[in-house]
Parts: sequence; C-alpha cells; structure tokens
Amino acid sequence: MKTFNCVCEELIFFENVSCVVCGRELGFLPDVLALSSLEPAEDRLFKPSNSQRGGRLYKKCQNYAHESVCNWMIPVASPPQPEAGQNPDRKQNQNEGAYCASCRLNQIIPDLSREQNRWLWLRMETAKRRLIYSLLSFKLPVASKDVDPEKGLAFAFLEDQTKPDGSVERVMTGHADGLITLNIAEADDSVREKLRHEMGEPLRTLLGHFRHEIGHYYWDRLVRGSNWIDRFRELFGNEQDDYDQALKRYYANGAPANWQENYISAYATAHPWEDWAETWAHFVHIQDTLEVANDFGLVGKAVRLDPKTAGRKPWLASEQLTFEGIIGAWAELSIALNSINRAMGLPDTYPFVLSPPIVNKLRFIFEVIAGASAKKEAVQKRAV
Repeated sequence: MKTFNCVCEELIFFENVSCVVCGRELGFLPDVLALSSLEPAEDRLFKPSNSQRGGRLYKKCQNYAHESVCNWMIPVASPPQPEAGQNPDRKQNQNEGAYCASCRLNQIIPDLSREQNRWLWLRMETAKRRLIYSLLSFKLPVASKDVDPEKGLAFAFLEDQTKPDGSVERVMTGHADGLITLNIAEADDSVREKLRHEMGEPLRTLLGHFRHEIGHYYWDRLVRGSNWIDRFRELFGNEQDDYDQALKRYYANGAPANWQENYISAYATAHPWEDWAETWAHFVHIQDTLEVANDFGLVGKAVRLDPKTAGRKPWLASEQLTFEGIIGAWAELSIALNSINRAMGLPDTYPFVLSPPIVNKLRFIFEVIAGASAKKEAVQKRAV
C-alpha cells in the first residue's frame, strides 16, 4: 500500500479522511487507485485537488457520508461499465450508485443497534478496502452479485448468536459460491489472539482472513474448469478429494511431519483448496508489503544470503516486474523486517519459510493472476 500526498504536500495515508495540516477532506478514488484531497463542487459533489484528474467529479460513498466507516469516492462522470459476459443493457442497481466499489460488495453488515458492532464493522471495512485495493491493483475481475449473480462477489459480516437455552450458534468464516462470510469477532484483537494461541498459529490477522477467503473465490473464477487445472493438480494435489473428510482428518491428526518442506502453513496440508488459499493469501501479503517497502525507499542495501552474491545489485533496488524479482526482494525484506522486530523484542513479522516447492506454488499464482489481468485488459481494449 503506497502513501500519498495532499495538495498541501503533507503525507497522507490510505485510511485518512482529512489532512492534519490543511484540514481538507480526503477521499480514495478507486478508478485511479489514489487518495486525494477534495474540493467541494455543486450538489454535494467533489473534485480532486490534483488537476491531473481532469476535472472528474466524485461523490462520497454512503458509508463515508453517513456511517463514517469508509473513505472511498464514487466517480459520477460516467456510469459503471459491465464486465465481459454481463448484460450491458441491465438497469443499474441502487447499490452501485450509492456505494463505492468496496461497500457495494456487502450483503450483510453487523447489527448496528449493538454499539460495539459499529467499531467491529469499521475494522472489517478497513481490512476489506485494503483487500479490494490489491484486487484492483492486480486488475482482477471484481463484480458484485448485483451485477453478476452467478460469478459475483459478496460479503456477510455476522456474529455468534446466543439461543434461548443459553447455547451459542457459532458463525464460521468461509467462502461459498462467491459469498465470503466472516465472524465479526475476528475484528477484536483479544479474541483473535486467543484463537491464535488455541490453534497454534504463528500469525492470525483480520486482513489475512480476507486474503485467504478471496483465494477460494478466485480459484473458482480463474482455475476451476480452466487450462490451469492440470498444473494446479501437479502442484497442490487433486481438489476432487473429499473436502469434508480431509478437514476431519486434519483436525483429528494435525499436519504431517516435515510439512514445512512443501506447505506454507500447517492448515495448508488439509486439502488442495486450503493449500491454494493459504498460498494465495501469502502472495497478496508479499505484494502489498513490497509496495510499502518501495514507496518508503527501503532499497539499496543487499542482504547477504550467500557470500557468492557479494557485489550483486539487491533485488530491493529494482522494480519487481518478474516473479524472480518479487520473490528475491521478499527474501531480503522479510529478513530485515524480522530482524527489526527482534531488536524490539517482538515476534517475527513473517515467521514462515519459503521452500522451493512453496516458491513454485507462489509462481503459479503469479502466473494465474498475470493471465487474468492480461485477459481483462484485452477485453477492455476491444470494448473501447
């Protein structure tokens, strides 16, 4: 995630809603992936302070203007364009006009009559916007179920329910047919940390849940029934293995010995779908963190993993345009990040080892995403 600058040149960050120096309101412009200071225009519309936006007008997302859980804007100069395969003559759904590219994906939000739920919802939306930013950056297809009922994406933020007899009906985080369900308790750091200890996980974050579950969604969209399926099975295994039985075995027996040689996490050993989703989540994690590193100029010093590499140009000093560039830069950066945390007496930022089989899986995900991005760009060029 990059940083941005207000028109007054003050540094501003992705979640900010106002500049601390000049006081201007800020809004994220999803069509250009930039946070901008805003100038009021007519009819409660705004124009970006930066003139390079070409005078385009925007309005605030409903959840920005009325709920204060969002800071994204909606371009109003032209109607949203349907993706390939969608009906171009369909009527615009109300959510498309009132909500931004992130919030229009919501199917269910928490019960806001419970005061704590508003705080949990805010944290949910904050993490989701970072996820959607990554998806838009990758040029992946992102459509709501209102736009594409069959292949669209939706989110449901639910909470555990206490029944009259005192028993608790738990909400399970998961994905099914484009609907991603998350338990809002995961937005509470104390609850999530307790679960992390109970499950013996080295890392458990709210953003990580979003990245994992979206991996399941894109497996359905990009891999299932595609030309990628044979290579997927070579790397991850046969997804046709009984999923429910595989999970039961995992929770009964745990991960096999030496699982770190082939899997990014213990949970990835449960089933090929989980291996894909876990690896996908790590790929997005790596990409977003490298974007931060490049933006802050954390470049120019080689981490000597091998004496034979002395004198070479460090990966972090160059653009990561290839998979080798990405994974090489990450090897250097993750060592530096872990060393910084240890100096502060904190756990490692990235407590994982990327073995050659894991790197091959990450490479495959890179290729699938690159293929989907190229396909989307080709469709858009034909439409112009």
